[in-house]
Amino acid sequence: MQRVAIARALANNPPIILMDEPTGNLDSKKTLELVELVRGINREREVTFVIVTHNRLVADMTEKKYRLEDGRMIG
Repeated sequence: MQRVAIARALANNPPIILMDEPTGNLDSKKTLELVELVRGINREREVTFVIVTHNRLVADMTEKKYRLEDGRMIG
C-alpha cells in the first residue's frame, strides 16, 4: 500500500512529498525496501521527502534529521 501511495503522490511530479509514519505497519525487511525506494526516487527525480517517524532505523537512513522535543524543533 505504501508503494501505491508513493506512486500516486508522484503522478503530478511534485517537488516535495510528505510522509507520516510510512513504515508503521511494516516489518524490518519491508521498511528497508521502502526507505531504499524513497532514497532512489530522491536521487533520480530530485523529489524531497519529509518523513515523520518514530522509527530510529528510518531516521538514521535520512540525510537530515530534525527532532521535535517539548514542542521545539531540534536540528
